[in-house]
Amino acid sequence: MSLNLQEKILRAASELFYSQGIRATGVDAIVKAANTTKMSLYKYFMSKDDLVLAFLHKRDEDFRGWFVDQVDRKADTPKAKLLAVFDVLDEWMATPKFRGCAFINATAEFPLAGNPVLQVSAEFYDHFRRYIADLAEQCGSKSPESLALQLSLLLEGAIVSEQMKRHSGSAEQAKQAAIILIEHSIIDIPDTSLPTSNPGEQQ
Repeated sequence: MSLNLQEKILRAASELFYSQGIRATGVDAIVKAANTTKMSLYKYFMSKDDLVLAFLHKRDEDFRGWFVDQVDRKADTPKAKLLAVFDVLDEWMATPKFRGCAFINATAEFPLAGNPVLQVSAEFYDHFRRYIADLAEQCGSKSPESLALQLSLLLEGAIVSEQMKRHSGSAEQAKQAAIILIEHSIIDIPDTSLPTSNPGEQQ
């Protein structure tokens, strides 16, 4: 299916923002990549700032949907999915076009509190941690919110490490740390299927 002009502009901008950086990408480069004009760009996006936010919102929607789908394909229990998160991360980071996390990168470029770019980036990780927390709760974590934060920090650290040095093995190392955190966090539930005896009844 062919893209309409608005979609072409957003796709071209998204590719440039992710590969080259937001501040380093000018409107001239975007219109050239989209084979259009500035007039057409500003018809759909009132400013470059609006285009940046559209890029981040689209990235949020597409990436989280893709990521969850990949995890679901690899695992069918909440605990297995918590670990599959790191396998999907590893596969994504191994792709040639990997340039780190778009939201971490955007935050580094727009770090001031209250900046809309920072807010959208923070919302992405809020949603992602909620997804991890839900899985943690389903597998019996004593503190799903804390576990979600711990695992998210491992994921974010692995991404930055891989961005700084490719093929660093950071995802696998993060997964090994995650195994320890998950096992420590899960509540031990007694097996009620086993018969119990009253000490006073023993002969």
